[in-house]
Amino acid sequence: MKAAVVYKKGEMPKYADFADPIVQNENEILISVKAVAITNLDKGKASGKHYSSENDTQNGFIVGSDGVGVLENGTRVYARGINGTMSEKAIIDKNIFVPLPDGISDAVAASLPNAVAGSAMALRFRANIQAGETVLINGATGFTGQMAIQIARHYGAKKIIVTGRNEKTLQSLLELGADEIISLKQDDETIIAQLKEIHSKTPIDVILDYLWGHPAELILSAIKGNGSFTNKVRYVTIGGMAGDSIQLSSGILRSVDLQLSGSGLGSWSKAEVKLLFSEILPEMFLLAAQNKLKVNIEEVKLIDIEEMWSKEALDGQRLVVII
Repeated sequence: MKAAVVYKKGEMPKYADFADPIVQNENEILISVKAVAITNLDKGKASGKHYSSENDTQNGFIVGSDGVGVLENGTRVYARGINGTMSEKAIIDKNIFVPLPDGISDAVAASLPNAVAGSAMALRFRANIQAGETVLINGATGFTGQMAIQIARHYGAKKIIVTGRNEKTLQSLLELGADEIISLKQDDETIIAQLKEIHSKTPIDVILDYLWGHPAELILSAIKGNGSFTNKVRYVTIGGMAGDSIQLSSGILRSVDLQLSGSGLGSWSKAEVKLLFSEILPEMFLLAAQNKLKVNIEEVKLIDIEEMWSKEALDGQRLVVII
């Protein structure tokens, strides 16, 4: 079968022939793959830099951790792969997949799950978002950040503040439901001042952070207390695009009612992952089918994987490989 194969970590996936996957037990079934999104998670695993990266294999490995495909009975589903998914066939767990509603394309359905997991899981299970709360999304110009805005609003956020460096995309986020934008191209003092002013008028309840690094240090400095009572801030780190570590003052932790946590593979409980597949993803697929979620994607062909793998997605687009 044709597949996107990495033979050595750090190299581009190759469009190549690869042996068909073989079902190993009664809990595994084959799926004919139709669409797979290119995500930062998969790029990190292919490069060997993500904490969940696979071990080196002598014959290479297929990239892609999930996708949309068709079961033998003709049912269209989304599923995570037991093996790589960016190929004509893949193996999935027969008990863990989500049937897709009518009205949603393969490409749109493939683009959603990684972004939904990277936003809805944090909002529901780490931040425990409540209707009427104020949410700050740090690094909202990417695809997942754009989805986070819409999902936060769907979950009842009253006010949404977003940050980012891409000025054009930042402005477009107002159309997706953001109320205020903060450019990270400004100097540190200006960014902190803007955050402090917003926080003083409408205290920030939830922070979703896709950047970490220096932008996180600025946000934490802005919410530092002065000895008076503070509202509880639930800060959830989801990515580290701006750096994997920060300097955190003890004074910040002591002056603010701050809950600091992370959301990602390994941090979720089995019960939370079960809800992702049984409740959250079906709801989001239905919203997309009803055109209640705006999805910014570009479709590419599997044969072009070497060229498209390192392509910079413009304006927060998600590249989806059609197979």
